Amino acid sequence: MPISPGFFAGRDLAGLARDLRDGRVTATALTERALAAAEALGPELNAFVTVDAAGALKAARQADEELAAGTDRGPLHGLPVAVKDLIMVAGLPATMGSRHFARYVPDTDAACVTRLRAAGAVIVGKTTTHEFAYGPTGDRSANGPSRNPVDPARMSGGSSGGSAAAVAAGIVPLAIGTDTGGSVRIPAALCGIAGFKPAYGAIPADGLFPLSTSYDHVGVLAGGAEDCLIAYRCLGGEASGDGSPVVGWVDPAGLFDGDARVTAAVRALLEDALEDALEVRLPEGFAGEVWETYTVVQSCETAAVHAGRLERAPELFDAEVLERLRAACEVPGWRYVRALESRRRLAGTVEALFGRHDVLAMPTVPITAPLIDQREIELDGRSVAVRPALLALTSPWNVLGLPALTVPAGTVAGLPVGLQLVCRPGDEARLFTAAARLAPAALR
Repeated sequence: MPISPGFFAGRDLAGLARDLRDGRVTATALTERALAAAEALGPELNAFVTVDAAGALKAARQADEELAAGTDRGPLHGLPVAVKDLIMVAGLPATMGSRHFARYVPDTDAACVTRLRAAGAVIVGKTTTHEFAYGPTGDRSANGPSRNPVDPARMSGGSSGGSAAAVAAGIVPLAIGTDTGGSVRIPAALCGIAGFKPAYGAIPADGLFPLSTSYDHVGVLAGGAEDCLIAYRCLGGEASGDGSPVVGWVDPAGLFDGDARVTAAVRALLEDALEDALEVRLPEGFAGEVWETYTVVQSCETAAVHAGRLERAPELFDAEVLERLRAACEVPGWRYVRALESRRRLAGTVEALFGRHDVLAMPTVPITAPLIDQREIELDGRSVAVRPALLALTSPWNVLGLPALTVPAGTVAGLPVGLQLVCRPGDEARLFTAAARLAPAALR
């Protein structure tokens, strides 16, 4: 059964900002709403690891005082925000979802948190992450699994699952996550909200516990694309310019043979809103090469991050995460070198795809949310592994560092599905223009 949503469900950042400035609400009142929802929904969804009621209320009162004195820090001023638990917030525990960091409390903010504070945002707490962000399911954490607000028996997706659940449940209007192979977009799509992974390095990753430094991105999760754009700009991103985008449809079967109902729902939304969408054919062998490149580079870089912990205290890892890390340690260095060469070739291949299109469109995830702990699903009489299915359509754009946005695209059998839009760095304005053209259809 779906949970009863909190106050912020269906409320956009611009509307909340207007209410604040017109005196219809205060930052303190909004923060109290967020804290009450976190307490009420916390046991069922496990979206939060830490809720900082005292710190949030102090920041909210300061935001109210500043607005009263004429200081306006912008569209996030006074609005509650949640932060993924492997992004450092000074004075709050950062567990990374692991027993290895059960007592760790950083004394400095991550760069993106510094920018949130400068924008006047109120940080209400830290959200549940898959252990060390090493998984797209969101159900392997020392803090327990984050759960999908549409159906708490199902996974939220990961690794930014707590952030997605907190927004989808209306606990907060905005959350920050990280995305190494889809960890913002996967949970956003499975929970029925929007998520944006900007170009590589567009939001600084300083103060983020690394998973794979070549692929790690900081991203945002919100109710809709416009809110993602507002947050992205407040965090220092650029998305200027205009122009009508040319959108190309990428048949997801070229990357992964998923649920035909998901493809049909997403394609219908696209055709309803964008009659001029063109067909894009991926080159033969692209799917295999990009998956090999993604998995090899991530494996080697992740193994380097955790080598010491694997030697000192392997028993502190979740069993599934430990198994993956040990497999990652077996990948030889020559494969890593070849994968870096492959990434350069793939960049040229994808650049050619944009020759006729500004934006590529496809489903975000080719399946709906599996049950928590489920590792295989049945599709049309065949068994499909959950992890590669979740990652198949999102990870290519981390390999290449391209901006990618997911927006809600309706439901299949009552479960949310998402439409993913991808562009080249510098074309973010066209990406969000395409999303704005989709919004009326997506909301029906």
